[in-house]
Amino acid sequence: MTIMRLSRFIRPLPVAASLLIAACGGTTPPPMTSVSKNWSETGYASWYGPGFDGKRTASGEVYDMEELTAAHKRLPFGTRVRVESLDTGRRTEVRINDRGPFVDDRIIDLSMAAAREIGMLGPGTARVRISVVQMSAMLSCSMVQVGAFADPRNAEEVARSFRERGLGVVVRAGGDGLSRVYLGPYDDLDQAQRARDRYDGMVRPCE
Repeated sequence: MTIMRLSRFIRPLPVAASLLIAACGGTTPPPMTSVSKNWSETGYASWYGPGFDGKRTASGEVYDMEELTAAHKRLPFGTRVRVESLDTGRRTEVRINDRGPFVDDRIIDLSMAAAREIGMLGPGTARVRISVVQMSAMLSCSMVQVGAFADPRNAEEVARSFRERGLGVVVRAGGDGLSRVYLGPYDDLDQAQRARDRYDGMVRPCE
């Protein structure tokens, strides 16, 4: 997915870098815009590893199968959940950074490291209970990334096109050499998600 269709705002520019998003596959339902502290869910977990390691997740992060992360269909990115195996009694805590699993009877896709911690690497699936430990910071403050550029002049030109439309814009230089353009900040996740859909962007937590 291309982060932004530049022709809608400015004349074509040579974009040296665009962010490609690769989730676990399938169609993503709308993410939650609020989560209660006592939220929990019971169902089957699966795990994904070598075939996805090093690829972009739906949140834009690079998937590392040795980190304690997971994919969920609807929980906001950044939400931390406890995963308890009802088969082994073992627990782990993961951060949601991807979308999936896209199989009807499964509720969460764990990283290989998380699957190892609850003893489900061999079986491949396990019946689990997941519960929220820490709600995502994006529920109270989020931004929408609409571009990533190797040339900061391109980032500034895109930012200017949004400012001319009366939108709040922030440009940040990252340690990877890319200048990223963000809309926001938003204190309403639903509003951020509408901006994401309108401008073909990606919701990120405020930093």
